[in-house]
This record gives sequence, C-alpha cells and structure tokens, in this order.
Amino acid sequence: MTEFSVPARFSIPENADCTDIIFRIAEREPDKVVFRRKVDTDWQPVTAAEAAAQITAIAKGLIAVGVSPGDRVALLSRTRLEWNLIDFAIWSAGAITVPIYDSSSGPQIEWIMRDSGAGAIIVEDDGHRRIVDGIDGLDSVDVFQIDASDGDGAIAHLTAVGAEVHDDEVLKRRTALRCADPATLIYTSGTTGRPKGCELTHANMLSEVRGVLESPMHTLLGPGKRLLMFLPLAHVLARAITLVAIEAGVEVGHHADTRTLVAEFATFRPSVILSVPRVFEKVYNTAQQSAHDDGKGRIFDLAADVAIEYSSADERGSVGLFLKLKHAVFDRLVYGKLRAALGGQCEAAISGGAPLGARLGHFFRGIGIPVYEGYGLTETTAAFSVNTPGAVKVGTVGKPLPGNRVRIADDGEVMLSGGVVFAEYWQNPEATATAVEDGWFHTGDLGTLDEDGYLTITGRKKELIVTAGGKNVSPAGLEDVIRANALISQALVIGDAKPFIAALVTIDPEAFGGWKQRNGKPSDATVADLVDDPDLRAEVQGAVDAANETVSHAEAIKKFRVLADDFTEATGEMTPTLKVKRNVVVDKFSDDIDAIYAR
Repeated sequence: MTEFSVPARFSIPENADCTDIIFRIAEREPDKVVFRRKVDTDWQPVTAAEAAAQITAIAKGLIAVGVSPGDRVALLSRTRLEWNLIDFAIWSAGAITVPIYDSSSGPQIEWIMRDSGAGAIIVEDDGHRRIVDGIDGLDSVDVFQIDASDGDGAIAHLTAVGAEVHDDEVLKRRTALRCADPATLIYTSGTTGRPKGCELTHANMLSEVRGVLESPMHTLLGPGKRLLMFLPLAHVLARAITLVAIEAGVEVGHHADTRTLVAEFATFRPSVILSVPRVFEKVYNTAQQSAHDDGKGRIFDLAADVAIEYSSADERGSVGLFLKLKHAVFDRLVYGKLRAALGGQCEAAISGGAPLGARLGHFFRGIGIPVYEGYGLTETTAAFSVNTPGAVKVGTVGKPLPGNRVRIADDGEVMLSGGVVFAEYWQNPEATATAVEDGWFHTGDLGTLDEDGYLTITGRKKELIVTAGGKNVSPAGLEDVIRANALISQALVIGDAKPFIAALVTIDPEAFGGWKQRNGKPSDATVADLVDDPDLRAEVQGAVDAANETVSHAEAIKKFRVLADDFTEATGEMTPTLKVKRNVVVDKFSDDIDAIYAR
C-alpha cells in the first residue's frame, strides 16, 4: 500500500458558505466584471454588483413562494448565465440545489425529483416544462420556467413576487448557513446503475476552490483572464471550476451549443479552456480530417508527430536542435492556425471527467496549449488531483490538490480522503457504507503512484476484463489509441470471460463523408452499407494494430466489429459528459458481440 498527501495551508471557517464568493466581490469591487453575457454578437460585461443584486432578487422570490432553509430546489437547464445566478440564489435562500442535466429523460427527472424530495424545479424552456408536467405525482411541486413564451420567465416572476421581501431576510438566511450544511445533491450520471444523490457541503465546494487556488494552477486564473464555460453546469466539474474562476477574478462566459463552439472561441477569446477528453479528441480529429480532405493530410500528420515528439523530449529536458527547427517550421504551418482557431489567446486547458491519454496530452502541449489533466469524481467535488504549471507529467493526473490524500490499496484501487471528499449519499446509508470506510472513499478506479506523488489511473475495477484464460486486461488504453484515428468515433474493448479480446467500433459521422470521397465510395453510402467494406475494415484494422502495439500478445485485440451507428447520449450509450455506458452497449449490442465469438 502506497500513500501521498499534500497538506493545506488554508482552513474553511465554520460560518463560510458558497454565497460568500460572489457577495464579497460585490462588497469589495462592485464594478468588477465577473460574467460576460452574449448580446447579439457582443459579449457584454456583468459586474459583481449587478450579479449580486439579481441573485438577491431571485432569492427573495424563492423565499416568497415558500422555499425554506434546507429545502431542495431542482435546476434543469443548459449552461447559461442564469444557471449560475439561480444556483447562487438557491443557496442565498438557505436551500440546496439539485442540478439535472438538460438532456435528462422523464423517468430520470422523476427519479431525481422523488428521491431528493425537491419541492420546486426551475426548468429552461417549453420542452422541459412538458416533460415535467407529464410526470405523475408532482402536482405539489412548484415549476418555474426561465424562457417563457408569455414573457413571464422565472427570473422576472420571482423578482416580482419577492419584491416585498426585505433584503435583510436574504442576508439572514445567508449568514445562518454553515460550511457543514449541504450545498447540493448531484445525482451521479454513472455508467452503471440508478443514479445516487451525492451530498456535497459548502465546505466541500470551498475546499475545492481553495485547493485549486493554493496550487500552482492559480497562475492561470486571475484578473484579465477569460473562461468560456460550455460543459453542462449540472456536472460537478463545470460548476466547481466556475466557482474557482469567479473567486480568482476570471471573467466567465457561457455557451451551450458545442456545434458552434469554435466560432464562439473566436469572439470570446478565452485564456483558459475547461473540457472533457472527448472534446479534445474531436478538436484533434476534426483538424486532422480537414487536413486530409484538403490534400494536406501528410503535412498535418508529420506536424502532429513532431508536436508529440517535441513535448516528450521537452518533458525529459532534452530537445535537440533539429527537433527544435522542425517544431518551429510546423509552428508556422500548422500549430499557429490551431491556436488561432481557439481564439488566439488560449494559454492552457484543463481536462477532467475521464482519462485524456498521453498522446493527446503531448500533442496539445507540443502545439503550445498545455492541457493540465486532472482527476476527480462527483464524490470529490470535481478535481482531487491535477497537473499544474511547473509540475507536469503527461499521462498522469498530477498530484493531489492541497488538503487531499491518496492511497493505493493492495489490489490497486485508488482511495481518497480530504476536504473535497463527500460524507454520504442522500438517504442511502448502505451505499455510503460501501463507498466510504474509515474516512477513505473507495473510488473503484485502479491506479499507481510514483515516487513524486503523481497519480496515474490505469482503469476501473468494474471494467477490468478477465478473459477465459485468466488474463486481466484494462480496456482504457487500447480504446484511447483506437480513437486516435480521425475516422473512428468510439471503441469499446470487450472480452470478459471470453477466449480473446475484441472490440466494437463506431465511425465518426463528420469524418465519414471525407473518407468516402478519398476512397472512391458512393456519396450516399451509409456506415451500415460499408461495415464489411475492405477499405473501411483496413482503416479500422490500422487503428487496432496501433493499439495492439502497446500491449502484450495476450491483451491484444484479435477481432473487431464495425457498428452501423455511432454511440450518442440521445440513443442511451453515452453519459451527458460523453463517457460510454459500457453496460448499456454490451447489452444493446449483445448480438454483435455473440457474432464476434461465434466465428
């Protein structure tokens, strides 16, 4: 058993709570810009004083409609400024926010509402309202709608009904909060099982904020910096880092449509980007595919190889002169254009939510945008450990943030303790007892610690494949290499209790058209039409071969099957944070799996 800890130089006062973050800025620097709101094509400033006033008005409305301290209020909306304002308002009324992903289905919403006992829900639009109204047994729940066709939206309505409530009532409720009080119930989207309500306190959230800002990460976050938040704020990573950014003086903008994200980068010009690995993969694969479609694929591929080689050599402290010259040439030809596509001001990126992989980490670092990969779960209030400026080992998830301790159990499981670690699941003592033992949270992840305290995640205990021959195989590394091919969207490695390792592969719809054109395939051909096409299989086989080079013969993929359709959140195979639901895929495509092993 190995262990590593980073002591904290901070403490969370007993009377501290998350509302202090915005209201203290409003008191000290009322004219400071904390948010940017998109108005037409311009990003207009929202000052701390303006935000605090609107938060207070919404909180007064919640109080007026009967929200009491300790009540749960659900929030179902895409990422937008109003999300943060309402979140702060719920806290300011002394209540507990229950975030719900805007993509959630009726049964998912029903489960969260019933399990949390939420007495009110704030939804975004007519579509969400119809889903909520269609759930039986929620007649007693107050429903408010942010975008209302009659013009009486949630914020305007709550502001109006709360007009008679004195500001002192909000102050009274805010000051009555204690750091040990629950701040939020976040229902883990999970890749298996029914979601559990993870109870995070104000102390958990503030420990995350203070831990990040006490680490070298604070050098990336300060006045004059900008963060464009496009991840779902229902996810703990987006929400926690937004609080970190506000506390650090970073101006935060919001954007929910990832299809137009690159265009928004150009106008907002973020200095730091927070994302999940799948978005970084898409940026890389889209750039690679575009280059190949324009007949510049060889140049891009060489540039990518040089970027990875340069970053790897730089990490070792041995960049040769010839490599420096090649890097400088490709910086003019390729890397500069990629940086410009991200707004031209991006200094760094932060990745979390799933393993990034060394390949992508070195690529982005090599083009001049270091991606600081971190690790955490809902139960650890987002980041538990992270690579930071001056303390990076690509392929690891960095060292614990101040105030945290990590332990590797004898079976390789990663165990965590510290100020960011939750205490319990909502009204679920059995699940709590299984997950937390003697103050240590059993993550279910497998990992290693090196002599410097850097943590590497090697897989999931539940996802560890044990073949019929008794070979243990962690699928994540194989899947990461396969997805490096621009044509491939997803790869799921299988083989539990089977005679050999195999894989299910899906094709990226955005890359498919260009591939067909380059390979002389009919423009109207679908993936289903070409699943057995020799050229398509050869392309996928190349990606599989590259993955197999990273493992032993016993762990190598012997067969694969190309699926007709990609995995999506809408069809149930992906979580809202773009992680594959392994159990859903295995069940849904059981016939395809059987076909692999029947041959």
